[in-house]
Parts: sequence; structure tokens; C-alpha cells
Amino acid sequence: MSQAQQSTVRNRLLASLSAGDYALLRPHLETVTLEVRDHLFRADQKIAHVTFPEYGIASIVADTGEGRFEVGMVGSEGFAGTSVVLGIDRTPHTCLVQATGEAIRIGSGELQSAMDRSPTLRAHLLRFIHTFIVQVSQTAYANAGYSLEERLARWLLMTHDRLEHDDMPITHEFMSIMLGTRRPGVTLAVQMLEGTGAIRASRGHITILDRDKLEHLAGQSYGFAEKEYSNVFALPIKRGR
Repeated sequence: MSQAQQSTVRNRLLASLSAGDYALLRPHLETVTLEVRDHLFRADQKIAHVTFPEYGIASIVADTGEGRFEVGMVGSEGFAGTSVVLGIDRTPHTCLVQATGEAIRIGSGELQSAMDRSPTLRAHLLRFIHTFIVQVSQTAYANAGYSLEERLARWLLMTHDRLEHDDMPITHEFMSIMLGTRRPGVTLAVQMLEGTGAIRASRGHITILDRDKLEHLAGQSYGFAEKEYSNVFALPIKRGR
């Protein structure tokens, strides 16, 4: 079990809790390692834990039977398992680790009990769910109105926001799953972005070279959800580098 002092916690949602609310959670917190493609929960199965990434990224993925695609991602700005806070013990989506890291988790029952004791804790977690809904809606907007290259630029920016370095271990196969498209299309989109000088691609890695250029390429598909998070929590979504 984790006995971490709140001052050492890297998950910004946990770190920004009141001392009293964090004390309710602390006896039940457990530190776990996140490995790429680990499942934090599976579709239509009971969610055993709510997970707060310290670093690393978790992706919420929909499986239509005809293919998989990412509907949202979360890093140290939030948590995976939003359904639990809403009183629902399962979801039609799967949550898997996109980038290796570490997390703090709590049993779903323990979190429910803590929320029953503290309306301020519940409200704090609901505020994050609001920002996550905005992110998901912005993903739908991007999927409907933007090219694959623009969507890839947005996705790389969102991933970059949640990591502490510019070199990101990502394969074309994984990006194709996250973007819900075929791998050859992703390869062409990567080549286009690389041609602008915004990124450098190598086997299994993407390096951000010019973030401003990448933001320009993403256009209005990126930034709306990130601004809303900052407005709600008075914190930037981007990790410090």
C-alpha cells in the first residue's frame, strides 16, 4: 500500500485535494507500475480499481467489433475509472496503458465510501469528469471535421502534454489503433508531419522537434479541452519539462 505524503504525489488531481479529503483516501492507496498494453479495466467487466497516473498515459478505447479506436486519454492530470464516481461499476470501454509509467490506485468500493463521507471529494472528482467529457467531445469534433494529418498532430500534442520528454515510444501500429484508421494511412500522415519539420520519426519512436508548428498543423482541433481543464483546476494540463 502507498503511504505517500500528499506533498510528494505527482498526480495533480490527488495533489490538489484538500488535506482532509486526501487523508480519507491515503490508507487505501496503492502504487502500481504501468506497462504498455496493460489493461486497467476491460469492457463490460466490473471496474475493480480507480487509477490515478503519476506518469505514463492510459487510453480509453472503444471496440466496435469492426475495429478499435481511442475515445479519450488520461495522464497525471486525472484518473481512469470515471464510471465508478458516477455510481456505475462497469463501462462498455476498455482502458489500456499507452505509455509506461507509475500510478496510484484505490479500490472502487473504498473510493465510493470516501465519497459518501465527503461531498467535497466527490465534487473534485466530478470536476475532472466534466473536463474529460469535454476532451471526448472534442475528439468527436476532430474525427468529424479534420484530416488524418490534423488529427495525428492533435493526438501527438495530447500525448506530449502528458509526458515529461520530447521523445515518445510509439509505433505506427499503436497510432493506427488510437486513431481508428489503417496503418498505411498513419505512415503517410507521419511522413507529412515529418516533412514539415514538426517531428522526427524513427522505428518505434516519434520525437517532437517543433511544438508550435505541430499546434499550427492541428489547428482548432487542439486546445479547447486543454483550456477547459486549466479553467476548471487553475492548472496547466501540460507537464513541466
